[in-house]
Formats: sequence, C-alpha cells, structure tokens
Amino acid sequence: MAEPTTAGRRPDRTPPEASAPSPGAGGTTAWWRAELGRALEVTALVGATVTQPLLDVLGRSPDFFLFHRATPGEVAALLALVALGPTVAVTGLGAAIRLGGRRARTVAHRLLLAALLAALAVQVGRAVTPLRGVPLVVVAVAAGLAGAAAHRRWRWPGRVLRVAAAGPALFVALFLLVSPASAVVSPRGDDGGAAGAAAGPGGHPPVVLLVLDELPLVSLLTPDGRVDAARFPHFAELAAGSTWYRNSTGVSGWTPYALPAMLTGRYPTGPDAPHYSRHPDNLFTAFGGRYDLRVQETISRLCPPSRCDQPVAPEQGLGVLLRKTAGLLGQLAAPVDATADPEADYREPTAAEAGLDAAEPPPTDPKFRWDTLDDNQPARFTSFLAGLRPTERPTLHFLHLLMPHTPWEFLPSGARYAAPDDLPNDGVGWVDLARQRHLAQLGYTDRLIGETLRTLRATGLYDRALLVVTADHGVSFTEGAQGRGMGAIRGAPGEVAWVPTFVKEPGQRAGRVDDRNWEHVDLLPTVADLARIRLPRPVDGRSARQAPRERADKRFYDRPGEPVTLAGGAPTPPPLPAPHPLVGTPVGDRPGGGTVRIADRSAFRAVDPDVGRLPALVWGAVPDQVPDGTLLAVAVNGRIAAVTRVVPPDEGGRRFAVLLGDDRVFRGGENRLDVYRVAADGGLRHLTPTD
Repeated sequence: MAEPTTAGRRPDRTPPEASAPSPGAGGTTAWWRAELGRALEVTALVGATVTQPLLDVLGRSPDFFLFHRATPGEVAALLALVALGPTVAVTGLGAAIRLGGRRARTVAHRLLLAALLAALAVQVGRAVTPLRGVPLVVVAVAAGLAGAAAHRRWRWPGRVLRVAAAGPALFVALFLLVSPASAVVSPRGDDGGAAGAAAGPGGHPPVVLLVLDELPLVSLLTPDGRVDAARFPHFAELAAGSTWYRNSTGVSGWTPYALPAMLTGRYPTGPDAPHYSRHPDNLFTAFGGRYDLRVQETISRLCPPSRCDQPVAPEQGLGVLLRKTAGLLGQLAAPVDATADPEADYREPTAAEAGLDAAEPPPTDPKFRWDTLDDNQPARFTSFLAGLRPTERPTLHFLHLLMPHTPWEFLPSGARYAAPDDLPNDGVGWVDLARQRHLAQLGYTDRLIGETLRTLRATGLYDRALLVVTADHGVSFTEGAQGRGMGAIRGAPGEVAWVPTFVKEPGQRAGRVDDRNWEHVDLLPTVADLARIRLPRPVDGRSARQAPRERADKRFYDRPGEPVTLAGGAPTPPPLPAPHPLVGTPVGDRPGGGTVRIADRSAFRAVDPDVGRLPALVWGAVPDQVPDGTLLAVAVNGRIAAVTRVVPPDEGGRRFAVLLGDDRVFRGGENRLDVYRVAADGGLRHLTPTD
C-alpha cells in the first residue's frame, strides 16, 4: 500500500510528467501535456523577467519610437519579437536539451526555471532592497535555486506558473490599448482628420519658429532683469528688435506635454504621445494648406507625413529599435542601478555624422570657428540655416533644437569637451558645476542665434519674416530642487516654468517688452494671427493681439489634467557666484601638500584647438583625509584657470570637478596642468598627481 502524501506535495522525487510515456495514445497524450506544461512555465517566467519590464518602459516612452521615426509596422514587429522571441528561444533551448532523455529533460527544465527565477530576483531585489552588484547576484541565485527546489517538491508552484503564462498576452494588450505609446502603433490617419485652416485677409509672411530646449529665462538675465548683453550678445540683439514677452511660461517641464501645448494651443489633458494622431489640430495642419512646411522635429511627430518633408532623420528601422531594446534589457537585468530610459540617448547628430557639411552656409565671423568645428554644429541646425531662403510660396521654417539641453558638452566658443557619465548634476557642489556647464552651452546656443539672425539678414528674410524664438521649458539649478519634477516646480518655479519668448513681427525694427500673462498655449493663436491664418477650432490660448488674460496666476502641468497654480510675475534671477580672486593669477613654484588623482590627464599632452575638442572639464579625486569643502585651484600653463571645492564623498570617492570655460587658457601642443590646495590664508600647496 502506498504511503499517504500531504495534499499538494509530489508523492515521489520524480514528477509524473518527467517519466517515460506509456505505450499507446494515452501515454503520448500525457507526454505532450507535460511538455506543454513545461513550455507554459517558461513562458510565464520569461514574461515576468523580459516581456513585462521591456513593455512597461517602452510603453511609457512613445518619444523613443517617434525619435527614430518608427512606423506602426516596425513597432508591431518589435512588439512581437519582445513578446515571443525570448520565450521561443528559451523554450527551444530547453526542448533541444530534453532530446537527451528523461533525466536530461528534468534537469534542463529545472535549471531554466532556476536561471529565470534568479533573473527575476535581481530585478525585484534592485527595486526593494539596497543590495547591488555581487551581493545581489548571490541572493538572486539563492532565490532561484530555492524556487526551483520548491517547484520540484510541490505541485502548486507549477500550477501558478501555468496560470501566469497568460501574462505576456496581457502585457501586449496593455501596451496596445492603454500605454502612451499605443498612439504610435494605431494612429488615426495620416493627417489626423484635421482640416486645413482658412486664410485671413492679406498676405502671409514667412514664418521662422525656433524652439530651444531646457532654457530657463533667468539664465539669460542680469541681476536687474535685462538680457545679459555681455554674455549673450545675440539674444540681446534679438531682444532689441523684437517683442520680449517677459512673463512667459511653458506649460509643462516635460517636452512631450510642453511642445504639443505650444503647437496646439491646448493644455494637456491626458498622457498622449506627441503625435499628429493625438493632436490633429496643430500648427502644421493649420498652416499646411497655405504654407510650404520645412519642419524638423525632435521627439515629436506633430506634422503629418503627407505635409512635411523630414530633411534629416535619426537612425531609423527595425534594426535600431532592436538594438536599443536589447541595450534596455541589459540595463533592466543588471544587478546595478541604471536609468532604464530609452529616451536618454537623444542627441543631435553632428554635421559630419549626417553628411551635411556641404549644406553649411559660409561663416562671416572668424571667431565663430565654423570652418574648423563642423562636428560641433547640430546637423538639423545646419539644415535649418540652409533652408532659410526666399521662396515663391510662403514658408514655415520650424526647428526644435535640443540646445542648451543636456548633455552639456560645448563651450561658448563652440569647442566640445568630454565628461564622465557618472558625474552628478545635483547635490552639494555638483549643482553649481551643472549650472556652469549649462551656462557655457547656453553661450554656444547664443552663437547659433547669431548665425540665425545673420542668415536671415543675408538672405533678405529678416524684415519680411515673422520670427519666434522660445523654449519649451526651463530647469532648476537650485540646490535641493534641481531638475524639472514637482520638487523643482515647487522649490524653484521661476527656473522651471519661465522661458524666454521673443516675437519679431514682419517689419518690426524696435524692441519692446510686454509683461502680459503669456502662457505657451498662446503661441499658436499668436503666430496664426500674425501670419493671417484662421484656426479651424477654438483653443485654450489667447493671441497676443487680443487683450491680456485677466488672471495673473499661471497653470503648469507636471501631469496632464492636473494643473499646478503658480504665482505670476517675471522671476528674479538667482545671483551668480563671483569669480574667485585667484582666477587669472600666475603661479610659480609652490611647496608640496599632498596628492591628487586626475582623470584623463593625458589629454593635456597634445591639445589641438583647431579640431574642436578641448580637455575643458577637469575631474578627479583627493585622499579621504582632505576635508569636504576644501578649495582646489586648477592651473593651466602656470596660471590659475578655475577654483572649485571638494564635494562630500560618494561611490566615486572624494571627488572634485571644474569647468575651464575660457578656452583661451589652452595652447596648441602640450599643456601643463597643476592642482593646488588652497589654504585658509590663501596660500597654495601643490598636489602631486598619482595614476
């Protein structure tokens, strides 16, 4: 008589489905049932470790697909490969191993389960525990082995997994039906069903609309609230000939919400993709009937393909989607922290990368270094300039340029510099460096504005054109409220919400300031009014040709449909730190006072300014005994170029970093780099570099 068994527990060490099939149809049926059960268990775990995490991140990132101009078919193919590819591969591997016989089938299946459970444990452990790296891997492997042992001992884990095999289908359905990326898969039509707007009386001027990215108004201002003509002469030139809407705010700190609000005149109401199918009534569909459109978008696709010619596009096709998704999976599966953000690699291709050097207009200012720094010019800006020519039909020139948005890599001169990927942007000391790097890149952006004005004047478009230069949102560099999230919005709204907005009407010569309560939903109705285009439907915004809105407060959206009320009035710029008195002073021989580790010190041995790259960011670490806040002076070629502080230690050690924003400190060939510790009495102690 067989011994009684506990309910749910396997009666012996070998599961019934692992035994050899009995002769006859019944045995064959049982064998196939067991194989199906194994496949369902693998499907459930692959779905939990691969399909769900990938579709969750991709579903919240429609701009990833729009940036790479993915077609609905390519997105659907990627979706099928994500949902089925890993499962088929893992199941096929297990099936191949199981050809070795009953015991091989059993061992292979349990090893697969253990591996998948360990991979799942890595993701769960990284989310709910502080463990990282090797300790997390050890715990995850132990969890995987324990799970495989439980599967061997009891029946219920297998039953749960077989029920959970429906998960991948559910994840796909959620992606297709409710995720923000669903609009990319199932758009409502090529033109979004929007009718072209009617023309108003009179002629239509050329329209030039340049939208910058992540530019707070206060970054351009002097303490008395004027555009800083010394640091940003071309923005000051623009202000001197246009209407500056000084009390202008963006609608959201996130471009996928901010940009559609600007170009549709409507506040964001839902988590919609910045796609023409979700925003059919927009600037491009309104102007498309009367204007030729030369449109270059970045992470939006508001201009329907039938109306817009994309002259320069990022890398496209299913191949790049698969490559980026594989990299995303590597981040998700790693036992260390990662961004898991497919939008993080947005970057303007350079002129050389895009093969657009021939389209670059000839420079007139030798200080701009246009000839020798082709790689520093975003390719779409180069194409944008090349298109600023008079045409027989009225033309709308639109460019959304990711400047001065991160990554910060340009000096005001246009020279590019390298920076480590793990350099923080917030925290004590780091936020000040982030502001310096932002302002340096803004200086380069000012040069691009100068080139735009020069080109418009050279081609005869300047007087005739309606020119609009603005930004979608700002960013905070206030310590404790850095970034663009709710903490930054509440802690430093003047840096996040207020943006520069300059509108030069056709024939306008004199500048003026308008302090009306401008919100960026006013952009479309204002541009339409000035271009004599009647919009087909009402919008939330108000044209600047109308009376100002009565309310003084602002509406800002961290989440669609949930406005945050901000007090109105142009912000006061935060004070910039004064240069340290040591900067610019020569340094002779100084006594030694410790050691320093300098990263990328070899870059100073052969500097060639003409190639457009300079070692302008100096970073490294000092010994642990150096106190937080210790002043360090960085000298290049015997003269102090910058002074910084040692920041509190982190994973990278007791680090420091400083930007050498004036490229005149460099010379061609070998450059000497020295770091000094600044004593309380102002004396300098030379720190000896160590490898």
